[in-house]
Amino acid sequence: MSKPTYIQSSLSAGEQIEAIFKLHWLAWVGVWFWVFLAIITVGILSPVAIYKWLALRCQENGVTNKRVIHKRGIISRTTDEMKLSSIETVDLEQTVMGRLLGYGTVRITGRGISDLVFQGIDDPMQVKRQIEGVSNPIS
Repeated sequence: MSKPTYIQSSLSAGEQIEAIFKLHWLAWVGVWFWVFLAIITVGILSPVAIYKWLALRCQENGVTNKRVIHKRGIISRTTDEMKLSSIETVDLEQTVMGRLLGYGTVRITGRGISDLVFQGIDDPMQVKRQIEGVSNPIS
């Protein structure tokens, strides 16, 4: 039995996961660069490669029926969460390369000065639709 993710373990009563958002494969290119560089120059994995791999592996992005969650951290934990009722806009940023390869940034703006940002996310248009679908259900 696998250990529950942060999002699973943080659910409140009546809360359920609507979607989990994955990072695009391109986010892992930096990790593979450091692995390749370390093996060529030193012959072993570098601490930088291990750190970058763990940092991406420990990141979680998702939406429940009550909130949007972005969690990061290897040993320590940092979370950015926003209640669905606080969402004002869900913006999409994609470069030309992002459009061609299917990745981008989704920025969720809430009341006041709060922002929640998913960078290097896979299929950002689908992520935007899923968040908007949960936060603004059609009655």
